[in-house]
Amino acid sequence: MGKKKTPAAQPNESQPLNPSSAALYKTVWRWHFYAGILFAPFLIILAITGSVYLFKPQIEQALYRDYYTVTPQVERVTPSKLVGQVKELYPDATITKYRPGESDSRSTEISMTSGNESMTVFMNPYTGEKIGELKDKDRIMDKIEEFHGELMVGTIGDRIVELAACWAIVLILTGLYLWLPKNKNKSKTKKKRSLAGVLYPRLGKGKQILRRDLHAVPAFWVAAGMLFLIMTGLPWSGLWGSNFQTVATNTGAGYPPSIWSGSAPSSHVVQTKDVAEVPWAAENLEVPNSSISDFTPLPIEDVMYVARSEGIHPSYTISIPQQADGVYTLSAYPPKAQDEATMHIDQYSGAVLADYRYDHYGSVGKAVALGITLHKGTQFGIVNQIFSLLICVGIVLIAVSGLYLWWKRKPEHGLGAPKAPEVDAKHRRVFLLLFIALGILFPLVGLSLIIVWLIDRFIVRRISAVKTFLNA
Repeated sequence: MGKKKTPAAQPNESQPLNPSSAALYKTVWRWHFYAGILFAPFLIILAITGSVYLFKPQIEQALYRDYYTVTPQVERVTPSKLVGQVKELYPDATITKYRPGESDSRSTEISMTSGNESMTVFMNPYTGEKIGELKDKDRIMDKIEEFHGELMVGTIGDRIVELAACWAIVLILTGLYLWLPKNKNKSKTKKKRSLAGVLYPRLGKGKQILRRDLHAVPAFWVAAGMLFLIMTGLPWSGLWGSNFQTVATNTGAGYPPSIWSGSAPSSHVVQTKDVAEVPWAAENLEVPNSSISDFTPLPIEDVMYVARSEGIHPSYTISIPQQADGVYTLSAYPPKAQDEATMHIDQYSGAVLADYRYDHYGSVGKAVALGITLHKGTQFGIVNQIFSLLICVGIVLIAVSGLYLWWKRKPEHGLGAPKAPEVDAKHRRVFLLLFIALGILFPLVGLSLIIVWLIDRFIVRRISAVKTFLNA
């Protein structure tokens, strides 16, 4: 004999008795159930990897302390000499970036490519000695970031993560609807009682009720933070993020003409994100060309002098031009959004061709920049990290408790989905409009809804075994 399952618990026991409202309630519950079953595992992955990535500065400092830390001295080796020494050590490599280091006790990082490999050499700026080297593919936090953003499977993984994030919004909205008390008794006594199971769990009502409350009540308290992390993470996504960035730029919320020294470049082929890692708001900034002359390209130290004189945050990186008409690109991606900067410098004259700071961002750019630094846990330091960590832990607990709820009520034969109700024409129209709106705002959600509809129409409704399994 199979194990006996406890009867299904309604998400909110005080739901209305009106048949039409009850049908709507069960429909919302059904969508919440399926979205949770399908995407909870991905949300757990995102929350765990995100929790680790929050502490990237501390983790990398611990892992690479011997590479990062140097003893300050009076005299420094010139940057040009450091680059020259690296070229001697790696004659077949192409130098791509130079990072001076944000403090006197920080090593200098010189990035290069050799064949299909990218790596960073750490140099002591006082002695000119090589400290060590690190291949990009061996950076642990880069692997965590890749797993967090695309499950380490490229574009397909990026789309899956984006889909899970978008459907998490549906989970939040449907969950809040299910969480809202449906008891219509207006007496003060009933109102006070209704807070149990809404704002705090009921401890004396049995295991079934407690399991429900340990999922629903924490979900309410975590919902706002979860929604914030989702919305601040979506700008990085491949499909939604790219379209959002294009709209923001084309509507004037991107870079303004005032950042250019002279005329903006006429070419729209090369964007800053193609030549350097820069803040989100600067990724679509067009890259100008250096005026080719008989002069020798400026040495790195002259570019660093420009950075200091222009007040660039000392954590900046210099991307070195690879073509005769290329430019030096300075990108500062510091902990606080207000310190971000992207600057293009003529490689021959040292003229600043474009200077793009946080103050130049449009309203959308500023909001996204702040959202990203808050999402990464850097804007307010350790307080930001701990607060975001608590949200991530909450997401894991909610997802696990939801799956546990399903497992406890799942029958031996069948998925254990809520029974599909008959919804009246009015509510069907409301759902249709909501789905259309979701499809417009989040294209992958719209596409997935079409796929679900096709499966329901041509598989679920026509195969009785499937229909019974899904309780349709």
